[in-house]
Amino acid sequence: MRPDWDSYFMKIAHAVSERSTCDRAEVGCVLVLDKRILTTGFNGSPAGQDHCDEVGHLMVDGHCVRTIHAETNAIIQAALHGISTRGATCYVTHLPCINCTKVLINAGITRIVYEADYRKDEIATSFLQAAEIEVDKFEEGAKADD
Repeated sequence: MRPDWDSYFMKIAHAVSERSTCDRAEVGCVLVLDKRILTTGFNGSPAGQDHCDEVGHLMVDGHCVRTIHAETNAIIQAALHGISTRGATCYVTHLPCINCTKVLINAGITRIVYEADYRKDEIATSFLQAAEIEVDKFEEGAKADD
């Protein structure tokens, strides 16, 4: 049986997360517009820098600061390749943090579909509500628009 669109793109986000180089949270992101993939991103170090899975985590105030988050990497890939993200949906394995939330808002994302709660942040949630971004927690088997 064919998966619905949300299931399809979330499966791809999970496949993208397998490229993550930070094992604290292997996160994958897929930006989609009109049922077409624009870009993908996973959490990992800046190009040419050491990765957590090579040299360990660089912890500051309980956060690994060595990596760039998946959502931000997906937006960076769009910028590098001249792809507009205005009106796109973000499929991401984990709920975006406050910094990724701000990036997604300014990138013109209109919907976020996530699977796992990760440090749910009330400020990030209020920013998303103020920006009128639709946020849906993905649940396998829940039918989305075909």
